[in-house]
Parts: sequence; C-alpha cells; structure tokens
Amino acid sequence: MSTISWNENGSAFSARWHSENASPAPARVVVVDDRTTANAAHRLARAETGLLWRGDFHNARQLIRALERRHQRGPRAGAGGSDVASLFEGHRARRAARAELLGRLLVVLEPGYSLGLRRAPDVRKACDHAYGAPAEDPAGSGTGRTCVSLPELLGVLSAYQWHLKGVHIPALDAHIYPDYGVFSPVRGEYVDLVARAPLPSGAEQPLVFDLGTGTGVLAAVLARRGAQVVATDINRRAVTCARANLRRLGVADRARVVEADLWPDGRADLVVCNPPWLPAQPTSALELGIYDPGSDMLRRFLNGLPDHLTPGGEGWLVLSDLAERLGLRTRDELLTRIADAGLRVAARYDTSPRHPRASDPADPLHEARRHEVTSLWRLVPIGPPGVLRIS
Repeated sequence: MSTISWNENGSAFSARWHSENASPAPARVVVVDDRTTANAAHRLARAETGLLWRGDFHNARQLIRALERRHQRGPRAGAGGSDVASLFEGHRARRAARAELLGRLLVVLEPGYSLGLRRAPDVRKACDHAYGAPAEDPAGSGTGRTCVSLPELLGVLSAYQWHLKGVHIPALDAHIYPDYGVFSPVRGEYVDLVARAPLPSGAEQPLVFDLGTGTGVLAAVLARRGAQVVATDINRRAVTCARANLRRLGVADRARVVEADLWPDGRADLVVCNPPWLPAQPTSALELGIYDPGSDMLRRFLNGLPDHLTPGGEGWLVLSDLAERLGLRTRDELLTRIADAGLRVAARYDTSPRHPRASDPADPLHEARRHEVTSLWRLVPIGPPGVLRIS
C-alpha cells in the first residue's frame, strides 16, 4: 500500500494513496488553500509537487480551470507532424500531460470517505460506489484517511450521477446503469446494429456468447430478441454491473454473466464481440473500453471464433473504422486478419455516429470523427467448423 506524508500546522500527517489510473504517489506534498495563487500552484505542479488542498471546494474547481488555462498556453507536448496519425498521438500526449498536471491537486478523504472542505458535497456514497467499503480507522488513528487527486474525485462524482440516472437505450426502451470503471454505452449506434441484424437461422433460441459485455447492454438486447446468452468480461466491476442490469431488465433467466478472459466454455450459434476500437495503450482502467493494445482482443476474437461456433454459426464483429481514419490500422490489415483466422465476411451493416464529437469542429480529430463509420461484420468460417487449422 502506497502512502503520502505531509506537514500541516507543525504536525506530521499521512494517508493511503489511491489512484485509479495507477499514478504514483507524489514524493513531495505541500498544503495549499484559497490564498495560493494560480501561478504559484502552476509552478509547484510543474515541479511535480503534490498540492494538498485545504480551502473552499468550489475554489479548488476554479483552480483546476486556471491550471488548465496555463497548461494550454505552455509548449505543446507530443508528435509534431501534420498527418492524422501524428495529430492523434499529439492529442493523446497533450491529454496525458494535462491529466498529469491537474492530477497533482489533491484532497484527503477522512475515514468513511467524508470530505472536510468548505462547501464540499457529500461524496461518501459516490466513493463507496467507486472504491468499495471504506477501511476502518482503529481508535481514530488516522490510518483510514485516503488521498486522491481532485480530478479523480470529480470523475467519481460524475460517474455516480451516471449510475443513478442511467443511460437510455432506445433498442431496449429502458435504461442501463453503468458502474464506476465500466464503459458507458453512450454511443447507441452500435447497439442499434446488434438490435437489427438478422439472427442466424436454424435455432429457435440461439445460444449467444457476448464477449467483453461491459454493462451487459448487448446481452440484454440479444436476450430480448429471444436468445440464450452467456456474457463474459474480465473486469469484475463489469461482471457485477452487467448482472445487476440484466436482473433489472428482467432477462437474467436468459442471460448469464461469467468472469472470464474473453471465451466461455463450449460453442455458440452466434458470438458477438464489440472490442475496443483503437489499437493504442490505455492509461486507466476505464480506457480499456476504448483502447486495445496491439489489437489483442480483436486478434483473439478472430482467431478463436471458428473453434467456438456450432455448425452454421457466425460471429458479429462490431467495430468502428476510426482506427483506419486515424492511420492506426488499415482496412487491408483488418481483412487480412479476418482471412488469416479462417473466416470470410458474409455481410456488413454500417451506420454513422451520432455522438457530439462528430459535429464539434473544435475537436482536433474532427475530420476523422465526422466521417467515421461503425460496422457490424457478419463472419463465418471458410471451412467446416471444428476442422483443425494449421497457422
């Protein structure tokens, strides 16, 4: 367990360090408050000093905005080319540098996750939802304190509101409730593709594997269509979240969620996979829903598909072409991966994005996002199922 230490009013204090994106605890921490200027805070943060906030909560949020403005005025980190791949790498580098700088503004959660700042909201339920039950503080020793970055705490509060409010899914005419650390299905176009694509013929109640189920939204859609679904996810938070959503939607008798690294046992009439769309390295657990390092999940889905299908079965690959438009993967590379796995494309259904970034000209990747196409690829084995393939 990592800890941080600081001096305050002539006394030494310490707390457990918690970071969802695995940022290391700052080696040096100073106490700051409403009297600290934005320029002074910026100098300290750039010197890799942790800034433990002891002032007004709303003033701390204003300080974050001031630090961000100063960061934007500074030299830009990242790749400098004008091609779209360089723009993407530069964009990610700037976002990472911004997150690192702002993440040096810290707050301490007292035992029970209370936040003792003026005008602070009650964060206890949100932190309990994100972090689990708080550790005990024996005899008031202070060992129950937890130190987190303020941007992380704001993310926890925002995620909790999403969890309470839910995300409306038109294909279900119902809400899905994402848990903290589980990718939210805010992009409904890929859900609509799964809701409308024709199910494999020949099975009255097809058995479906939903790989990397996340919130369970696709498992719920398929169960509503009459399928028996086995959904998997390697993320325990996602498994818990999906089970709760399927129970809430009344389809838990037709959709079972198991914790697994992609594949469950057996074969299915249909295997659905919506892997992370961009082959890049994630910087946090939540980004695992966006970035697939080396296209590992995509590769394992394609290579494992023929040996997990019943005779006449098929796989549905739900994938955006944003990686192609950003120069991270070509269409020929994707088609070669499909063919090398012993698969052919039986059909493909396309849709355009409806999310706000697709129409935001201020986004540096606007052109790529504006032309993005999300597809459902229907894949079937080239040879008879179960035949041993030598690669």
